Amino acid sequence: MNEDVIRSLEVLKNGGIILYPTDTIWGIGCDATNEKAIERIYRLKNRIDSKSMLVLMENPALLDRYVDDVPEIAWDLIEISTTPLTVIYPKAKNLAKNLIARDGSIGIRFTKEEFTTKLLQRFRKPLVSTSANKSGEKSPSFFNEISEEIKQAVDYVVKFRQDDIIPANPSSIIKLEAGGKIEIIRK
Repeated sequence: MNEDVIRSLEVLKNGGIILYPTDTIWGIGCDATNEKAIERIYRLKNRIDSKSMLVLMENPALLDRYVDDVPEIAWDLIEISTTPLTVIYPKAKNLAKNLIARDGSIGIRFTKEEFTTKLLQRFRKPLVSTSANKSGEKSPSFFNEISEEIKQAVDYVVKFRQDDIIPANPSSIIKLEAGGKIEIIRK
């Protein structure tokens, strides 16, 4: 796994994209502050850029760096969540403009998965995370369900956990609005 972290860091620092395991399903990722790398992912997925992608972070203490005004309820949600939870926050900042939704929001998930945690601790920036498939296609639950086209299009494919056969599911998604309003997007 350490070699995967080192190789992934090289790719990310040079503006590349990786295929990697997450706390949910396999993802395509890049530096969340690099507009050109994010554009490559949109093209790879045939995804319109108005459909924003989420970012992974490993430490909730960093949230204030990327969200202008974190609603109080967010801290409780982060603390009590026992399964992967993506929270969409208003007023994103310090991220690539083409990653932030048109309404100024950004989806953020705090990972507890071993590989992504180590990678994020060393990278010190959020990591884009989007399912390893073309837009509109079924999200792969296992590495062997990822198309060769996706595998060939990225700059590095992480070896760690390629043999996992534990069923994976996407995260729950909650959107927070200013004033504490909560909208459940996906259970």
